[in-house]
Amino acid sequence: MVPRYARPQMTALWEPEAKFRIWFEIEAHATQKLADLGVVPQSAAKALWDWWETNPAIDVEAIDAIEAVTKHDVIAFLTWVAEQVGEQARFMHQGMTSSDVLDTTLSVQLARASNILLDGLDGLCAALARRAEEHKYTPTIGRSHGIHAEPVTFGLKLAQAYAEFDRCRARLRNARAEIATCAISGAVGTFANIDPLVEEYVAEKLGLTVEPVSTQVIPRDRHAMYFATLAVIAGSIERLSVEVRHLQRTEVLEAEEYFSPGQKGSSAMPHKRNPVLTENLTGLARMVRAYAMPALENVALWHERDISHSSVERYIGPDATITLDFALARLTGVVDKLLVYPERMQSNMDRMGGLIHSQRVLLALTQAGMSREDAYAAVQRNAMRVWESDGKLQLLDLLKADAEVTDKLSEAQLEDKFDLGYHYKHVDTIFERVFGTPVG
Repeated sequence: MVPRYARPQMTALWEPEAKFRIWFEIEAHATQKLADLGVVPQSAAKALWDWWETNPAIDVEAIDAIEAVTKHDVIAFLTWVAEQVGEQARFMHQGMTSSDVLDTTLSVQLARASNILLDGLDGLCAALARRAEEHKYTPTIGRSHGIHAEPVTFGLKLAQAYAEFDRCRARLRNARAEIATCAISGAVGTFANIDPLVEEYVAEKLGLTVEPVSTQVIPRDRHAMYFATLAVIAGSIERLSVEVRHLQRTEVLEAEEYFSPGQKGSSAMPHKRNPVLTENLTGLARMVRAYAMPALENVALWHERDISHSSVERYIGPDATITLDFALARLTGVVDKLLVYPERMQSNMDRMGGLIHSQRVLLALTQAGMSREDAYAAVQRNAMRVWESDGKLQLLDLLKADAEVTDKLSEAQLEDKFDLGYHYKHVDTIFERVFGTPVG
């Protein structure tokens, strides 16, 4: 975890003390259910909860010191708790194995991390919806291969991003449900030394579902899907970030990141206003995507258990969720404060002499009786003259002077094909598909 790219709420979830508190809750809930079943004395569960209700601080350094000797983190924790609680602590961890604690804790942490990420996606979607409505009919050029294609609106660009992140929300909700499982099944997952009712009880208390068959660990296909989902969200973050970076290029400058008073763009060139936030988001997205691969490789564990996944998850659990949380917040800020320049959008559309209307003329010629091949050739030969003039010539003027074209279409008919508003007649329909009801 890099503090520069971390926010307090998500970071706190992965602090050692937070982890140990979840460990204790698992052990205490399990002991409580074992007491209810008559396996251990009620006094054992009471002793644990009585100590817990004093809101004790978790001495992370003391636990680490014990682990330095035991070389086992769960045993170190249990030893430390026993030192605090006393003789009744011997009934903790009855019939359990370390993976019961570790895997269930990771499930809790990832589920809680998902809640924070879902809040972040909600905020991003709200910002996109607001800005999409604001620019619903702001004309701009659509590009394919980076080249002017046909007109769109800036609102449609943002509506597309909203729809993509709305799908991300649905995927993350599903991934959260899949990862939020509890395993308290003992060595090799047979429940030989612990009743399955204990697992059900702990799962209910922690807001999880029971793992149907856990061997000795929760199957890592669940985790692979979870981190793959985070990677997809990161890909969507990068897609929108790259769009902003392109639009901020000097030659384009249709939109740009907010540049605050006192901000500096370059140590050498005082004029610079660089898209540093979205460039940063591109880099962060690469990191989150990188965590998906080791999660996929964790699926193939040996037999009922090995720990080759453990070191991986100590990295990717905190780093992926903390980084993605930061990225979502940063992108929300970019969208919320994005500077949009409609006049520049219009001038960019106009600079290529009306080439953006070529398809309408092509279709009109075919409907007027010309073969598609001949129509394409007629429009293209005039379009190439405009292209090679860098927009100094106007496509409409050249078409009006082309006898083969005017034999099929009158000047008035040609002028009609250059109507910008024609391209926006279904904007409302698209917005209703994306947002369901009018925004605002």
